Parts: sequence; C-alpha cells; structure tokens
Amino acid sequence: MPLSLSDRTDAALITGPPEWFGELFERYSAQLYGYAARRVGPQAAEDLVAEAFLAAFTARSRYDTSAASARPWLFGILTNLLRRSRRSEARAWRAFARAGTDPLARQASQPFVDRAGERIDAQAAVRSIAGVLAAMPSTQRDVLLLHVWAGMDYPELAAALELPPGTVRSRLHRAKARLRDALPDHYAPSV
Repeated sequence: MPLSLSDRTDAALITGPPEWFGELFERYSAQLYGYAARRVGPQAAEDLVAEAFLAAFTARSRYDTSAASARPWLFGILTNLLRRSRRSEARAWRAFARAGTDPLARQASQPFVDRAGERIDAQAAVRSIAGVLAAMPSTQRDVLLLHVWAGMDYPELAAALELPPGTVRSRLHRAKARLRDALPDHYAPSV
C-alpha cells in the first residue's frame, strides 16, 4: 500500500513530484506565519510566507535530503527574506520602544489587565526590550527571535542560518546578555 502524502518525509515531499510540495506548505506554513507575523505584522507575514514557499519550491533541487526536517531550511529562507525588510522591522521596533505599544500587534487580541502598576512595569520592560531589539545587530536579533518565537534549538538555528553551531551559541549569548543588561533585575533571570 503506497504511503499517503502526510506519511512521507519532508525530503520525499521536496524531491517528489511538484504537486507533493503542497503538503510541505500544510506542515509548516502556520509556524512560519506565526514567526513572521510577530516580526513584521500579519499582512506582510502572509506575503513573506508565500514568497518563502515559492523560493523553497524554486530551490528544491538544492535541498539537503539528509536533513531530518525541512523546518530549519524553510525558516532559513524566511529569515533571509526578513533580512531584506529589516530596515522596516528596525523602524517598527524603534516606534515600539518610543510608544510602548506594539505597532504590529492587533489591539483586539490584547486582554485588558486591571492592575495598573503591573501594566506600567510591563510597559517599561517592553519598551526596554524593543529598544534593545532595535539597536541589536540583525544577526543577533535573527538568532534570538528564531530561538524564542520559533522555538528553534541550536542545531536547527545553525541549519536555518547556515552558521556553525559555535557562532549560533555566541550570537544567542550576546543577544541574551544585551537583553539582561536592559531589563530590571526582577525580569532578567528568565532571559
């Protein structure tokens, strides 16, 4: 009995007939969209994810079939596309740092919190984080946000960004250190 598309490996979907590639979209598009939406907003994220899958489809002959998962490869493509729009992302983080409200988040999704003191503390921390992210080199910001928002571990980060694992570790360490230095002591231990 032949395998269904959902039972096939990522490598089989990529190297198989072109119509199989749609299953790869089904597997990973929501993850890529979630990550991109947090970085550039929902509308731009839709376009970037579509562009990332188009680029992946075009480059499928260069995919390393020994890779266990296509997830790092797809996030790497998406991150390269995000780098092209990094100026607008840095602008958004600077606006976030000044205003204290996320220009990319939908306000309706934010629950109202009645504790004014906690909200003020949280807004101050968020402004600090946004300022640090805006000033951070994009190479460190990419590693940090892929780690935190996409949940990627060191091997996945190395594969996605085509970097040696040691470079990934040092960039992530530097990014976390920048955040730790910018945050009040009661927030810093979890960074």
